[in-house]
Amino acid sequence: MFSDTIWAFVGLILFFALLQWLKVPSKIGGALDKQTDNIKSELDEARKLREEAQHLLAEYQRKRTEAEAEAEQIVADAKEEAERLAVEADAALQEMISRRTKAAEAKIAQAEANAIAEVKARAAEVAVEAAEEIIASSMTNDETRGKVLSESIKQVSGRLN
Repeated sequence: MFSDTIWAFVGLILFFALLQWLKVPSKIGGALDKQTDNIKSELDEARKLREEAQHLLAEYQRKRTEAEAEAEQIVADAKEEAERLAVEADAALQEMISRRTKAAEAKIAQAEANAIAEVKARAAEVAVEAAEEIIASSMTNDETRGKVLSESIKQVSGRLN
């Protein structure tokens, strides 16, 4: 009377009714919803971690850029300081050379003045001795000769010095 198809259809309907009565679709939906929520939370956490990683990367890049700029500034300052010290050292060297040159010139001038003074003094002595001999040989009287000689020596010494 009923065909196999009808009995299969009735069995299928009873199976679906049993599934509905046991609340299987809601349990499957709940499990799927729970799995969806887990996946969403994992995605949110991954997104947060990615944003944090990007933030840290940007922070480290900024710090690296600042460190590079600071290093460049330190190098520039060091070069500037080295140039300044080189200029100061050159100026000090030039000043020292100038002072030593002036001191050497002063010593030379002093030695020259001393030599001239010695030559003048020796010339005066020689002139006095020569005058003394000339006057002594031309004078016969001892008393007159002594007076004239003393006066002549005083005059020559006064003129030469």
